[in-house]
Amino acid sequence: MKNKTNEELQALVDKATAGDKKALETLVAGVQDIVFNLSLRMLGTFQDAEDATQDILLKMITHLSSFRGDSSFTTWVFCIAVNHLKNYRKHMFARYPLSFEYYGDDIENGNIQDVPDLTQNVEKDILAEELKMSCTNVMLQCLDVESRCIFILGTMFKIDSRIAGDILEITPEVYRKRLSRIRKKMADFLGQYCGEYGGGTCKCNDRVNYAIQSHRLNPLHLDYMTAAEIPVQTMMDVKNAMEDIDDLSQDFSFCKPYQSPEHTKHLIQEFLDSTQFSIIQQS
Repeated sequence: MKNKTNEELQALVDKATAGDKKALETLVAGVQDIVFNLSLRMLGTFQDAEDATQDILLKMITHLSSFRGDSSFTTWVFCIAVNHLKNYRKHMFARYPLSFEYYGDDIENGNIQDVPDLTQNVEKDILAEELKMSCTNVMLQCLDVESRCIFILGTMFKIDSRIAGDILEITPEVYRKRLSRIRKKMADFLGQYCGEYGGGTCKCNDRVNYAIQSHRLNPLHLDYMTAAEIPVQTMMDVKNAMEDIDDLSQDFSFCKPYQSPEHTKHLIQEFLDSTQFSIIQQS
């Protein structure tokens, strides 16, 4: 959490577990955007990310007394979030898994002809931008869960290999090698199929109606275009160190960080205000 020492964070944790609601609210506010962005990239859709974020934050709250300061508070939260997300089976792509081969074939050969205009008077350029953001996020779902997690920790959050290794329970050397291979695979896919972030030809504008027909895009509910972006530096503040792993980072600028939706914040606040919270604090 930004601008707070480990001692200050431990003091907040101690106050929160003793029943100080303001301290708990400070802890939750400091990590909820991080948890949401990790969930969004791991699960692929805003709705699934919102649901998982609530689960993770509630798990963090109810296990707060188990934090002993053996790692940074943010690392502790990452461990909870990663373990939850790696075993999360309620999201859409758990039911309909993707592969690079399938997704690439769909981009190249999807039947986009003879699809009627389904834009519902929403500007096609706006829908194409929404599809671009969704497309690159869906692309992450072509990776297996472990590889996806490695890529997100290393590329979006740039977490030091020692810390990432601890979170994933692998050695720093294994983490670095796997991250390098995964980033190369992602860069190759972008280079072939993406004109926005790679060397391919962008087909999002032509695929808008096809995406709506396939229920991949809802013109009346645009998640990415209405989400509030936050400074990339916010994501950088969660790491303790940076490593120059390879030279592919410029290819992954699609990993934009967003504020967690207001709906999620309200639900967490309702929980903090509830008698259920009081019972947990007394347990």
